[in-house]
Amino acid sequence: MGTVPPTGSVVADGNQALERLRAGNVRFVAAQEQDLDEGIARRIAVSKGQHPFATILGCVDSRVPIELVFDQGLGDLVVVRSAGGALDQSVIGSLEFGVAELHTPLLLVLGHQRCGALDATIKALDKPTAHPGKLGYLVDTLAPAVRQISGKPGDRLTNAVHANVTHVLAELRQSPVIAPLEKSGTLHLAGAYYELDTGKVTLEP
Repeated sequence: MGTVPPTGSVVADGNQALERLRAGNVRFVAAQEQDLDEGIARRIAVSKGQHPFATILGCVDSRVPIELVFDQGLGDLVVVRSAGGALDQSVIGSLEFGVAELHTPLLLVLGHQRCGALDATIKALDKPTAHPGKLGYLVDTLAPAVRQISGKPGDRLTNAVHANVTHVLAELRQSPVIAPLEKSGTLHLAGAYYELDTGKVTLEP
């Protein structure tokens, strides 16, 4: 796949990758984004190969553009997005490709404040109804997290987002591709939460 370095310094492991994402988010929150190399020379360089430092699963929400949130540029991140971070074969396979074929040392699952997909799932479970197309599949996929937080104190939607990040990580750890990489120490898995109001990303405990 080539050895073109990412926009910033090369990372050695998952912890360094997390730190680079954290630093980028701090810049984003402060509106002090770096002058990313996204010009012609960089486009040509990454067209011949890539060496991203993190694979990230995020939501399709238009208010959560992953590269912008972490202040990263061309060739830096493998980004996979689905509504609510819902997993299916294509999403899991794409994440497996990022960590196994592109050798990213970090796999991050990013949930976010006021997630529309999880809000819709809550409403669908409260008042079951038929859904056209594949919307019902999304509800079924996200439902375990919603059921898990039933009756717990606090905001129901926020609780569901956090629970879903935990659920997705648990599911990914069942992957015969991802699990051995984490066990060997070459891959770090983490969850995080993005606040729409502030732009801040916090790691899940």
